Amino acid sequence: MIDNIKPLNLETEGEKPMADKKPMAKLQTAEPIDKTKSQAKKKMISIVLVLVLLGVGSGYGLFKLTQPQAPKRLKTSAEGDVEKGDTFGVMDEKAFRDMTEGKMIAGGIDGEGSHHLEREGGESQNVYLTSSIIDLDQFVDREVKIWGETFEAQKAGWLMDVGRLEVLE
Repeated sequence: MIDNIKPLNLETEGEKPMADKKPMAKLQTAEPIDKTKSQAKKKMISIVLVLVLLGVGSGYGLFKLTQPQAPKRLKTSAEGDVEKGDTFGVMDEKAFRDMTEGKMIAGGIDGEGSHHLEREGGESQNVYLTSSIIDLDQFVDREVKIWGETFEAQKAGWLMDVGRLEVLE
C-alpha cells in the first residue's frame, strides 16, 4: 500500500514551486488594548483639567475680591450756582481721616495751600488747603465742611489736601 501513495501537488499550474518563493514576513500581532487603562487615563486627564480650571477660576475671583476699589466720585466742579447741601469730590466720607468746617478764603501762607478756612479762634486756627480733586475757587466766601488728608507743612499750622467738600451756607 505504501507503493500506492502519490505525492500531493498543492501548486497551481503556472506558479513557481515553493522552494523558489521567499518566505513571507511574520506578521506582528498587536497586543490587546487594555480598556481599563485607557479609561483610567482619560478619567485622570479630566480630573486634572477640572482642577486646573477651578484653580484659575478661584484665583481670578479672589483677585477681583481683594482688588482695591477706587472711591466713587461726585462732581468736582460746580455747574452754575452752588447751593447749600451740594457735595463735591469723593463720595465716601470714610475715605478721609480729617474733617473740619469754616469759611473758605482764597490764598495760602508762604506758598503753602491755595486757599484756607477761617475758623473760630483766630488766625492760629486756620486750615490751609490744597486739592487735586476739587476746584476750590468756586467756594470762596462760602461756609463749607471739608474732608481730606493732613500733610506736613513748613509754615502752615494745618495743611490739608481736600478730597470732599459740602456747602453749608
